[in-house]
Amino acid sequence: MKKGMKVFLPIIIIMIIIAVFLVGNYNNLVSLKQGVSAAESNIDTQLQRRSDLIPNLVNTVKGYATQEKEIFTEIADARAKLAGATNISDQAAADTELSNALSRLLVVVENYPDLKSNQNFLDLSVQLEGTENRIAIARQDYNNVVTNYNTKILRFPTNIIASLFGFDEKPFYKASAGAAEVPSVDFSK
Repeated sequence: MKKGMKVFLPIIIIMIIIAVFLVGNYNNLVSLKQGVSAAESNIDTQLQRRSDLIPNLVNTVKGYATQEKEIFTEIADARAKLAGATNISDQAAADTELSNALSRLLVVVENYPDLKSNQNFLDLSVQLEGTENRIAIARQDYNNVVTNYNTKILRFPTNIIASLFGFDEKPFYKASAGAAEVPSVDFSK
């Protein structure tokens, strides 16, 4: 009987060690994946805040710049695309388009000195600037969490557990192509 225990006891201890390792790594992956989801949700929250501020800003500018209809249409279209984005890549592309349209709107504002001194416009501009900063931070936080998550699921031996349980790589939040270009504004139209 003692000889049988000597054989099974090490096997049982090894199985317990493997089980603890598997459970620990699985739980760690779940935590990291939840962190990615939370960071993505934080981006959504800030984008929604910006999207809520934009109609107020546009309406304020409209009162002064009624002939600038094209920019208002671009902003509305970009907001609709952002609201309809179903994944992080589409969201990043729509976000870039909206940022470019907002940049053009702020250039238009330069032609209206009375508007620049309007308190409502100033308040909305400050709120929008703060929101843009929050969005940038949320994007950075998301990419940092995605880096940690993707690194973890690619490292051995966790990559085995990740593939067994369907933990896939998450995409980074990237600006769309052409986002680094300065938007052009043509007042001759």
